[in-house]
Amino acid sequence: MENASYTGDVMILACSGGSNVGQLSNKAAVELTQEGFGKMFCLAGVGGQLPNFVKTAQTAPAIMAIDGCAIGCAKAILKQANVPASHYMVITDKGIEKNKNLDLQRADIDQVKNEVKRIVAEDAPIPL
Repeated sequence: MENASYTGDVMILACSGGSNVGQLSNKAAVELTQEGFGKMFCLAGVGGQLPNFVKTAQTAPAIMAIDGCAIGCAKAILKQANVPASHYMVITDKGIEKNKNLDLQRADIDQVKNEVKRIVAEDAPIPL
């Protein structure tokens, strides 16, 4: 499912919210980076409007933004910073229910990672 043109080149910006889906977003981004599929980047630095973080995000060849839920914090941060995302997903749209249980399930982590790979491989940018 991995698109060779994005291996290592896609910047992953993930929600890290205080719910299971926020932490799933973060955990998937960490594992994908460790596996060589993209590189996790600091969404908080972009949100804080730190110039080097914003510039790096604005010039990334491809961005995969992952929000845990429909509140869309990652999407709002990127819009505010004028950073276009090539790809975007909301975990709760994939059938994982939001809750406060931070004991993440391996099946959920793998589902999110597989969905990220599928979205990036489709090479169909989704405007924010």
